[in-house]
Amino acid sequence: MSSHMDNLADHGHGGHGHGGGHDHHDDDDGAGHGTLKSYFTGFVLAAILTAIPFWLVMDRVFANSRTTALVILAFAVVQIVVHIVYFLHMDAKSESGWNMLALIFTLVLVVITLSGSIWIMYHLNSNMMPMSTHDMRNMP
Repeated sequence: MSSHMDNLADHGHGGHGHGGGHDHHDDDDGAGHGTLKSYFTGFVLAAILTAIPFWLVMDRVFANSRTTALVILAFAVVQIVVHIVYFLHMDAKSESGWNMLALIFTLVLVVITLSGSIWIMYHLNSNMMPMSTHDMRNMP
């Protein structure tokens, strides 16, 4: 039994399945915990990226509501990036790139789900039989 434990210790494995003496809180993988300055910067950017779309809607800066919606959507995407970088501390180096790969996979699934749902709803709406108010009165 002791020879097995000595063998594990020689290979850098502790008896509990952890790396021998490695601290799990090391930030060598590029994913830092952030400083007060980085959190403050993220907070200020998030507040600005929230205030600008609010101002765009309240003051009706654009005459076309579609333009306003597209600009707000662009600000939302930028704000997502700010949250990922400043609060979640994700970049291409963190966790050897696995965090970014998981994020990209999640985004692909969300885009497929949303675009498919919108496509189905559009086609259902355009292919439904129109009903007049007279027909609706006779429904059970």
